[in-house]
Amino acid sequence: MSSRDSAVAAPLSAFTRSPDPVSIAIFAALGQIMAQNATIYKVEISVSDMDRHYYETHKLTVAKHPSETDERLMVRIVAFALNAHENLEMTKGISTDDEPDIWQKSLNGVLDVWVALGLPSEKVMRQSCGKAGKVIVYPYGGRTAEIWWDKIRKNTTRFENLQVINFPEKDTGELAKLASRAMRLQINIQDGDVMVSVGDHIVYMTPLKWKTAA
Repeated sequence: MSSRDSAVAAPLSAFTRSPDPVSIAIFAALGQIMAQNATIYKVEISVSDMDRHYYETHKLTVAKHPSETDERLMVRIVAFALNAHENLEMTKGISTDDEPDIWQKSLNGVLDVWVALGLPSEKVMRQSCGKAGKVIVYPYGGRTAEIWWDKIRKNTTRFENLQVINFPEKDTGELAKLASRAMRLQINIQDGDVMVSVGDHIVYMTPLKWKTAA
């Protein structure tokens, strides 16, 4: 259990031992409260991915967790665009430890793609690689991300289905300025470079491939 969940779980530990109707109702109510605390963003993304020959528009309802920054929210949206597919979905993300930020499942429920943001531990990446056919981690945060990668990179070489793609801090800082509750984004991708435009505002991003899948 993560530290963000422990504070909530501790007072309710008695209920976790006995899943009676009362405890179920309490957890349902707790879930509704947490959902109400999330800020809802309506996002329309027009993706023109010349690298994958993918051209579609996606309309998303994205719940922003109270602890999630504008920067992380926008990184999540760009990560979605980079992997856009008719079966790709945003998950509960930061509000749960059991799901990535984005995933793609086949019609029979098999996890094809697992997309995570930030700086996961080697253990988390190992577990993720065992769950999905392809795992993509998008670290960001400048020097902090570089230090994380220096420590963990040697332990990830055995994960053949893992990709690690870094978003430079300057790019994500500019990206955060585009955030609003209702967004219509045009995201163009060519030769690995990304252009994100909202109205007259444009952000150019150059993701760095730190690790490619075998």
